[in-house]
Amino acid sequence: MSHAILLMAYGSPDTPDQVEPYFTHIRHGRKPSEESLKNLQARYAALGGRTPLTALTNEVAGRVGEQLRAEGRPAPVYVGMKHWHPYIGDTVRRMAAEGITTATALVLAPHYSRMSIGQYRGYLDEANAALARPIDVSFVESWHRQPEFVAMMASLVRDGLEKFPASERDGVTVVFTAHSLPVKIRQWGDPYEQELQESAGTVARAVGLPGWRWAWQSAGMSGEPWFGPDILDFLETLAAEGVRRVLQVPIGFVAEHLEVLYDIDVEAKRRAAELGMRLERTELPNARPAFIRAITAALRDAGAPHQRPAAVSSTS
Repeated sequence: MSHAILLMAYGSPDTPDQVEPYFTHIRHGRKPSEESLKNLQARYAALGGRTPLTALTNEVAGRVGEQLRAEGRPAPVYVGMKHWHPYIGDTVRRMAAEGITTATALVLAPHYSRMSIGQYRGYLDEANAALARPIDVSFVESWHRQPEFVAMMASLVRDGLEKFPASERDGVTVVFTAHSLPVKIRQWGDPYEQELQESAGTVARAVGLPGWRWAWQSAGMSGEPWFGPDILDFLETLAAEGVRRVLQVPIGFVAEHLEVLYDIDVEAKRRAAELGMRLERTELPNARPAFIRAITAALRDAGAPHQRPAAVSSTS
């Protein structure tokens, strides 16, 4: 019996000409409108044409393998992407071809939603079921309570506060954010909101924050209601309250990609400047050692997966 680790991430195009097929895959084969495509291409162009997400994911996989060997539980570590190469299905077939019979699968996103993590599992289960001999997979669905993850996030918040002069830190408003999802997930009893709020509160207590706020970001343009307030609108609310210094903590993200490098570093900072505010954000876990320890701890503690409803199609 050969055991492996499968780490999964969202995926990101590597060149400008890949943006259209990437966007089409996100839309489950439906081509985006010309306006939507140009908007996304412009965002990537503003970042030099690509993000470091793929490189960071591969680096994380390599370091997780090293950490597992150091802990005396070596296992090959594979990477599968939801919306770009190497696709999850391709990786699952490669694992089977290389003799993998059991695996622990973990998405590089600590908070569960049927619409996000559930989709990863859907792609994994579909590819696995098509194998002549399916791999016995244990799926880590949520790991936001992992003590190592909480400690790492608390450290990132402390470091973020130090971006402001010591004399100004008492006046910094800390705003936690995550990727918005359609409001309809509440009808499913989806735990996404609850897990994120729990994470923010736990990290805030670990840091000793006297208070904190919450906003959403990066909502899709599907024409249906998404969670709000959006951070761009919320900054206006804070400005009206007299807030002039904000530390944004994108707790729902673990690596630098479009939703951080553009939606926060370009759009949100620009909006803050227009409002006479200073906006800083915490660094991302990326491939830092503390993040690797958090992942390997989640893999170590993984037991039998909890049963969740089947994945559904995204509307983004």
